[in-house]
Amino acid sequence: MEETMRAEIITIGDELLIGQVVDTNSAWMAQRLNEQGIVLHQITSVHDDRQHILKALDEAFSRADIVLTTGGLGPTKDDITKHVMCEYFDTTMVEDTHVREHIHVLYKDRPDVLNRLTATQWLLPASATILTNRVGSAPIMAFEKNGKWLFAMPGVPHEMQVAITEQVIPFLNGTVKTENVEGVHHITLMLSGIPESTLAIRIEEWESALPSSMHLAYLPKDGIIRLRLSSYGEATLDDLNHQIAKLHPLISDYLIATEDLPLETIIGNTLKQCGQTIATAESCTGGRLAATLNAQSGASAYFMGSVVAYSNEIKEKVLGVKHITLENHGAVSEQTVCEMAEGVRALMHTDYAIATSGIAGPTGGTPNKPVGTVWIAWATPKGTEAQCFHFGAAREREQITYRAVTEALVHLIKLLNSQLSTRFPK
Repeated sequence: MEETMRAEIITIGDELLIGQVVDTNSAWMAQRLNEQGIVLHQITSVHDDRQHILKALDEAFSRADIVLTTGGLGPTKDDITKHVMCEYFDTTMVEDTHVREHIHVLYKDRPDVLNRLTATQWLLPASATILTNRVGSAPIMAFEKNGKWLFAMPGVPHEMQVAITEQVIPFLNGTVKTENVEGVHHITLMLSGIPESTLAIRIEEWESALPSSMHLAYLPKDGIIRLRLSSYGEATLDDLNHQIAKLHPLISDYLIATEDLPLETIIGNTLKQCGQTIATAESCTGGRLAATLNAQSGASAYFMGSVVAYSNEIKEKVLGVKHITLENHGAVSEQTVCEMAEGVRALMHTDYAIATSGIAGPTGGTPNKPVGTVWIAWATPKGTEAQCFHFGAAREREQITYRAVTEALVHLIKLLNSQLSTRFPK
C-alpha cells in the first residue's frame, strides 16, 4: 500500500516577512496538493538571504518528498533564488534557448522589456528540468535529489497558479505517480449559533470514537465554525461520510452548509434553484453587503439591486421609512431597519431583502447605542424580522462592517433553509 506523500512550501522574499505582501499562494497550493493526495506538512517563509534559503532547503528535504518554493526568480539583484539553487544542487548556469525564444515571443510588442536584465531570465541551472511559464518570463525549475523533487516557481500569484495547474501537477503525475498515492479526503461542515467550546462538549463522545486514520479540526471565524473531518491513508471518502452521518443529529440545529463554500455562493445557489430574488438596503455597511452578494458570476439572476441610504433623507425619500419612525426611534433601531428592508423589497420587487443600520465608529456612539451596535432586518415572503448585534467598541470600523455582513448572510441562509425547504435532513 502506498503511503501519503508529504510536501513543504518555502516562500522566499523580504516583502512577505515585513507584511508588505500577504501570502495567499500557500493556501491556494495547499488546496491543490490535497486534491492530489499530497499532504502539506509545513510552510516556511525566509528572507532573500543565501544562508536562510540553504538552511530552509536542507530542513525541508529532511522531512518532505516534494518541496515547492515561490519567489526570488525575477531579474533584479534582490532575486537570488536561482543562484542559490545552483549552489544547492551543485550545478552551473547555462543559457536555455527555448526560454529565450519564449520570452521574445511573450514580449514581442514590448521591446522596452527586452533589456539586459530580462536576458538573465534565460540563464538557468544546468541540472534543472525546465517547465515553461506560459504567462511570465521566469520559468519553473524542477530539481531531483535522492528521489525527492523541488519545484521553484515565481511568486506572482497568477503565474504560480498557472505553474501548478499546467506544469507541476502534470509533471508529478507523470513522474512521481501521485495519482496512485493514498488519498487525502476532507469533509467540511459550516455551523453557526453555537460557541466552539459548547460544540466540542456536545460532540465529545462522537469525536473520541473516531478511528485513528481520521482527524477533526475546529476552524472558527467571525461567528462561523467550520468543522473539518479529514482522513489520511486507509480511510476512504465513504468512511468519512459514515462518520458524518453519525455526527449529523448532534449538530443539525446549527448546520448552515455541508460544503465549505462562501456564504454568498450558498445563497446564490439556493435562490437560483428556487427562482427567487434579493435586494439590500444599507447604511453602516455602505454597500459591502451588496458587493458580497453580487461577487460571484451569475448574480444577476437573483440579485436585483441595492440602496445605500446613509442619510435619513434617503431613507425616507427612497426607501419609504416614516419620518416619525426616525424621529421617535432613530436611524439605528429595529423599527427603522425593518422599514428599510420592507421598503427596498417593495422598490426592487424581490422575494427577500436585507437592511443594515448601525454605528461602525470610531465616533457616533452613545451610552444606549455604543460603537459596534448594528441592527439587521430580513424581509421575506413570510414576514420581517430584525436582530440587534453588539460587535464591540474595540473593533475597527472595517471589522464591524465585516461582521455585520457575515451575520446578515448567515441568518439569511437559515431563513432560506427554513422557508424554501432546503434544510438538511436530520
